[in-house]
Amino acid sequence: MFIFRKIFKWLEDAAYVWRFEMSQVIRDEGVLLFCLVVPLLYPMLYSWIYNNEVVHEVPVAVVDLSHSHQSRQFIRMCDASPDVHVAYYAVDLDDARSLVSRQVVKGIYFIPEDFATRLNRLEQGTISVYCDMALMLTYKAIYQTAMAVSQQMGAEIQKKLSGNYTVREDLVTTSPLDVKEVAMFNPQGGYGTSILPAVLILIIQQTLVLGIGLAAGTARERNRYSDIIPFHVCYSSVGRVVFGKALCYAMVYAVMGAFLILVVPRIFHFLQLAAWQDLLAMMIPYVLACVFFGLTVSCLVHYRENVMLLVVFLSLPLLFLSGISWPQSAIPGYWQGVSWLFPSIRWEAPSVISSLRCVHYGHLWCFISFWLTSSIVLR
Repeated sequence: MFIFRKIFKWLEDAAYVWRFEMSQVIRDEGVLLFCLVVPLLYPMLYSWIYNNEVVHEVPVAVVDLSHSHQSRQFIRMCDASPDVHVAYYAVDLDDARSLVSRQVVKGIYFIPEDFATRLNRLEQGTISVYCDMALMLTYKAIYQTAMAVSQQMGAEIQKKLSGNYTVREDLVTTSPLDVKEVAMFNPQGGYGTSILPAVLILIIQQTLVLGIGLAAGTARERNRYSDIIPFHVCYSSVGRVVFGKALCYAMVYAVMGAFLILVVPRIFHFLQLAAWQDLLAMMIPYVLACVFFGLTVSCLVHYRENVMLLVVFLSLPLLFLSGISWPQSAIPGYWQGVSWLFPSIRWEAPSVISSLRCVHYGHLWCFISFWLTSSIVLR
C-alpha cells in the first residue's frame, strides 16, 4: 500500500505542476503567442509565399555588344521561353546594373562583341549571366533558361557541321544518349516543396523552445529564489516537476504538430511520401524530444529576453546543419556531431530510411534530455 500511495502522490504532484504550467501558458501573452498563434499563422504565411513553386516571365536586361544574327537568335529564344521576359536592352553593363539595383529587372544577359566571330571560327562563344540572388526562384529561372537556349543553339551548330542526311543522324549526333529526367519527389522543381517541409519541422522546435523559455524566465522573475520551480512547491524529486511541465507542452503541441505535418501540406499541396499514420507515429517521439530539449534550454534562461536572443542566433545555423540548403556530405564531421544535439536535425532528412531512424534518435534524445533536466540542471 505504501508503494501505491507513493505512486499516487507522485502523479498528484505531477498533475498539480501540469495544471499550474497550463495556467501560465494561458495567462502569459508571450507564451500563448509562441505556442498557439505562431504555429498556426507563421506556417500558413510562409507556405503561401512559396506556394507558386516556380515563377514565369522574369524580367531581364540584355547587353548585346555583338549585334549579330546569333546574338539576336539567343535573345529571341530566351524571350520566347515561359520563364524569362526580355524587358530592356541596355547600352552597357553599367546601365544594366542600374536597372538591377532599381529592381526593374532581376538579371542580365551580357553578350560580348566577339560572340559571333568566335562561333564562326568554330570556337567556343561566351555569354555572361548576372542574376539577382535575393530570390532563388528568379535566379533559377534566369540561369536555367540561358543554359537551355545555349544547349539548343549548340545542337543546331552541331547539325550544320556534321554533314548528316537524315533526321535520325542529326538526333544521334546531338544526343547520343537519350536521357529522360524524371523528378520523382519534386515534380515541379519548386523551392517550396524542397525546403518548406524542413522549415515546418523546425518551427515546432523553435516555437516550443521559445514558449518554454519565456515561461521559465517568467517563473524565475516571480520566484524569490530565481528558481524555475515555484517557491511554494517542494518536492523530494524533480522528476514529477519535469513530467508535469512536459505533459503540458506535449498536449499543446500534439495538436499543433498534427496541424503542421498534416493540414498545412494538404492545403498547399506539398508532396507527402509517408502515410498520415506513420507521420503521427514519428511525431510522438519528436515532440517529446523537443519538449525535453526546451526544458533543458530553459535552465539557461534567467530573463524572458534571453531565450529570444538564443533562439534567433540558432535558427539559421540549424537550417544549414540539417543538410537541406547545404549538402550534408560537405559539412565537417564535428559540425555533424553538434547537429545531434538538436531534435529537428534528425527529422529533416528526405529519405524514408532516415525518417525511420529518426524515431530511434527522437527516443534517445528524450531519455538523455529527461535525465539531464531532472537530475542535473533543475536542482
